[in-house]
Amino acid sequence: MLMLKVAQEIILAALEEAERRKLKPLAVVVLDSRGSVKASASQDGTSLLREKVAHGKAFGALGLGLGSRAIFNRAQEQPYFVSAVNAIAGGSLVPVPGGVLIKSDDGETLGAVGISGDASDNDEACAVTAIKAVSLQPDAG
Repeated sequence: MLMLKVAQEIILAALEEAERRKLKPLAVVVLDSRGSVKASASQDGTSLLREKVAHGKAFGALGLGLGSRAIFNRAQEQPYFVSAVNAIAGGSLVPVPGGVLIKSDDGETLGAVGISGDASDNDEACAVTAIKAVSLQPDAG
């Protein structure tokens, strides 16, 4: 189970990493294993849709059990599959890096982090760093 306090700590760690890297303003969404929003935050200056993009990265990772980088790679290899899954998901899947599964030490999926606002690789790096900061295991795919 992903606790609210841990979700908030992940957000704080992600935003601290973004500041350290001097990234553009980010939106961060943390979902629990059911796909419910546990916590979210958007820095001043993020564009209107960034939170929805961050949610879509995390939602896709949870929905397919793969980090969104793996979904991105699969979309290039099997575009019809990812398109079909996105249709099933009501168009809410965002298949680009920045959605990272949160796992316990024993491999249980506890939730996912989605980040949007800078280059996708930077978004993903902040998510991975934030998950590690709370002593959990990231799975970016």
